[in-house]
Order: sequence, then C-alpha cells, then structure tokens
Amino acid sequence: MIRYTLQCDQDHRFESWFPSADGFEALKAAGQLECAICGSRRVEKSLMAPSVTPARKKADAPEAKPERPLSEPQSEAEKAFAAMRRHIEENSDYVGMNFASEARAMHAGETEARAIHGEAKLEEAREMLEEGLPVLPLPFLTRRKTN
Repeated sequence: MIRYTLQCDQDHRFESWFPSADGFEALKAAGQLECAICGSRRVEKSLMAPSVTPARKKADAPEAKPERPLSEPQSEAEKAFAAMRRHIEENSDYVGMNFASEARAMHAGETEARAIHGEAKLEEAREMLEEGLPVLPLPFLTRRKTN
C-alpha cells in the first residue's frame, strides 16, 4: 500500500491510499479519482514529504498538524452528507450483517416495521431488490467496530 497526498484543480489537498503506484495511475487513467472535498475529477499527486520516523523519542518529536482534516466537513455538500449520516444513525437501528434477514422479516410482517441500517452482501442486496423490498445502499460505512 502507498499513501499519496493529492490535490485537485481547486487547490483542495487530501490523502488517499492505493495498492501501488501503478494502481494510482490506473485509477487516474480510468477517470475514477475525484476530490474528497469538492468532487472535482482533475486530481494530481501533490508534493509530499516522506514519512520518516526520527531516531529521537516520540515525546521529543513535535506534533504534526494536518492541513485540512477530512474528519471535519469542509464544503456545504460535506456538511449535508454529515447531517444525513447523523440523522440515519440516530433514527434507525444498526442490525449489522443481519440486515437482509431483518428486512425480509419486516417486509413479510413477521416483525414490527422500523427503520434499520446494516450490511448485506452484494448478492443479498440484489435479491432483496428483485423481491421488491424497499432498500437502498447508504453512501458510507458504519462507524461501529467490527471486531
């Protein structure tokens, strides 16, 4: 794995991991890279310092401060996305990998209907859609620890 600092044509800087340098180039050539902040597809590698740990003690090392932390919404779209995520997580039950069975049980009237979110394998999701279950993929991964 390799981490690159990337920059879009709007001067937004962010980091991303790639399986290799060739992996980055393949994604770029396919037009599958986009800015994590504004969505621009004009993304290039930015100058970056190598990550080298000095021989001195960690306590003596100055703390690195990120330029723009991705954990804080930067644009109006990111703020709306964060609000949507917060709303979903606060107003539905997380059922984990039991999502397909829970959704089917509610659809069949076997259990009380309620708002749920969770995880399903691609084939399970396809089958639920073919069965007419009102499900849709969420554009984020759960924050819950899986192990």
